[in-house]
Amino acid sequence: MAEEKIKLSKRDRFDACMRSTFLQGSWNYERMQNGGYAYAMSPAIKKLYKTKEDRAAALKRHLEFFNTHPYLASPIIGVTLALEEEKANGVEVDDQAITGVKVGMMGPLAGVGDPVFWFTARPIIAGLGASLAISGNIMGPILFFVIWNILRIAFMWYTQEYGYKLGTRITDDTSGGLLQTVTRGASMMGMFILGTLIERWVSIKFTPVVSKTPLQKGAYIEWDKLPNNMHSVQKVLQQWDMGKGLSLTSTKVTTLQNNLDQLIPGLAALLLTILCMWLLKKNVSPIVIILGLFIVGILGHVVGLL
Repeated sequence: MAEEKIKLSKRDRFDACMRSTFLQGSWNYERMQNGGYAYAMSPAIKKLYKTKEDRAAALKRHLEFFNTHPYLASPIIGVTLALEEEKANGVEVDDQAITGVKVGMMGPLAGVGDPVFWFTARPIIAGLGASLAISGNIMGPILFFVIWNILRIAFMWYTQEYGYKLGTRITDDTSGGLLQTVTRGASMMGMFILGTLIERWVSIKFTPVVSKTPLQKGAYIEWDKLPNNMHSVQKVLQQWDMGKGLSLTSTKVTTLQNNLDQLIPGLAALLLTILCMWLLKKNVSPIVIILGLFIVGILGHVVGLL
């Protein structure tokens, strides 16, 4: 009677997926994510191999150098689970073949994670949550936490299952142009989202006064003619109409910022963002840039420029 094959259950594979969340928990400079990878594989290895020697050999295979985007490790783990399952059932799978598949996949997949997750998905979800949080809505951070983790876990699980079902055939996909297309599209989307957030989150106000123009009578609120009772506040609000009606003062003050807004709204914020990107490209430390912005902001306020 043929020996029954050992099969990893969905629960076994889900355990590996959840453990891969801690892929960088023991990150080190020598082999980087190897400890987290072995940790993710350990429940499956324990089930597939019965002897202490076989388990030790399997864990040793996964303690070799490994480094990729933490979420894009999931399809690699899925392929590895399939290979280890075949090896445990007597299929001739060489140790170097398992290591080779991991090394061959981790490079192409590493370049996909940043534009898809850090530059596209995370800014969009964070922007949604921050918009609610700014208005004092506690659902802002909660929404960000829930949506982000649902997206993250769902992606990790389904890509791991995809890798497990395809086995070594998934490596054929990484050699084509699919990953390049996904990476380029995600990068473009991420830059678009970041561009739209500049106007919302980067604020520069130039305070120098350019001109003061007296307004004609009837174009501003005459405070001395308001009734001296509680209805005066209501009348002021009606005449002012949130800045769309009468002016609050008899003189129109035009600042440098008003002129810039009429020219191109958000121009200063855009130029500042481009400057920071240029400095980062020149390998200037982000800490130095942040401190520089603090110093320029304080000095600008002191001299009356900002």
